[in-house]
Amino acid sequence: MNPKILIIGACGQIGSELTFKLRHIYGDNNVIASDISYSNLDIVNSGLFEIVDAQDYASINMCVEKYNIDTVYLMAALLSATGEKFPMKAWDLNVNSLFNVLNLAKAKFVKQVFWPSSIAVFGPSTPSENTPQYTAMEPTTVYGITKQVGERWCEYYHQKYGVDVRSLRYPGIVSWKTQTGGGTTDYAVDIYHKAITDKKFDCFLAENTKLPMMYMDDAIKAAIDIMRADASTINIRSSYNLAAISFTPKEVAQSIKKHIPEFEISYTPDFRQAIADSWPKSINDHAARQDWHWKHAFSLEAITKEMLFHLDKKYNTTVK
Repeated sequence: MNPKILIIGACGQIGSELTFKLRHIYGDNNVIASDISYSNLDIVNSGLFEIVDAQDYASINMCVEKYNIDTVYLMAALLSATGEKFPMKAWDLNVNSLFNVLNLAKAKFVKQVFWPSSIAVFGPSTPSENTPQYTAMEPTTVYGITKQVGERWCEYYHQKYGVDVRSLRYPGIVSWKTQTGGGTTDYAVDIYHKAITDKKFDCFLAENTKLPMMYMDDAIKAAIDIMRADASTINIRSSYNLAAISFTPKEVAQSIKKHIPEFEISYTPDFRQAIADSWPKSINDHAARQDWHWKHAFSLEAITKEMLFHLDKKYNTTVK
């Protein structure tokens, strides 16, 4: 039997691509996309869509009952850079939406929950290289604080109420399909757009700022893989470390110049530099690879080729 899936926050960067992938796997009628507005017409017009406020328990519950939902992917969130500008809004959305979905699962209205965490749960006291699954976690951003709190509630609801909640600590995500959403790693998407359109890019992070990153296809695969895994193999109910590759803005620029030799990059670090400096440079995700056989596919060179190929077609330009 195919699951009946509700994606909350389906118009966002990850949510939109997750929606299309899940519909491809399980069928359009088994995947209901939802968001607070009709902001992504590709999603709205591609299948079943509902207006759902992630902060309103009744709104979610109504949709769950209408479609007999058994699986929820909660993708709605306010990201790191935006969260620093609107801290209470970030707290309300990131934490209260999770409570709503966990309480629906506690009441047995839904059977399974996916909730993405982030490497933002770590902080300056965390070992920055090969960051282990269990380590010091003292986040210095609003986003990181909300995600750390969320992890604790996920584990609590699993231990106390048997809620089947599964979570991943996502690194930065790179995708050509959707616009960035106010994150500190957004440069790694914007740089490819500017390489195509302007042949130059001014980066808001310093050239040697190394951060864990991942191509969107790998990020979507990880979410689906962990949800498909047998419950007996899921040994971590807070959130799994997840990794693919780590790179710097300088390394991205060098990979782009192989295809666009005239591309130029400059660096003007802003408030996001301090956020990036508080995060790990690389992640140890041994537990995910061991427990449910996680494996990434995309290297930096592969990401660059994919990004430039698709953006070249989008902007109707010519890239070698």
